[in-house]
Amino acid sequence: MAKYLLLKHYRGAPAPVNDVPMDQWTPEEISAHVQYMNDFAARLEKTGEFVDGQALSPEGTFVRYDGEGRPPVTDGPFAETKDLIAGWMVIDVDTYERAVELAGELSAAPGAGGKPIHEWLELRPFYGVQPTITE
Repeated sequence: MAKYLLLKHYRGAPAPVNDVPMDQWTPEEISAHVQYMNDFAARLEKTGEFVDGQALSPEGTFVRYDGEGRPPVTDGPFAETKDLIAGWMVIDVDTYERAVELAGELSAAPGAGGKPIHEWLELRPFYGVQPTITE
């Protein structure tokens, strides 16, 4: 088994087909999206492929060490980056192909109008864990 991180982006990834920002969705559309994510995770829990997942707020701060006895340095209330991570899911699957299959399925989560987002998800293997490659 190999672990993969599925990253959802607020921005920084290619635009999805259904490109309506979540802050413009109705409460019902948000609920449907969250329910799809929860149902997806529950199904993967049953197969043993789900490890963990979380949604993240768009607000964030970069922090770094600034020397012994000095307070950490921050960039302010918002991270300055082209990428802004919306959430993540960790899966543990037998093959790279299975990871791609699940990422594709997760990309179909509903968005505005109840239609699939077709969002781009970033699929990254855990460091030091060789992904399974099938020729």
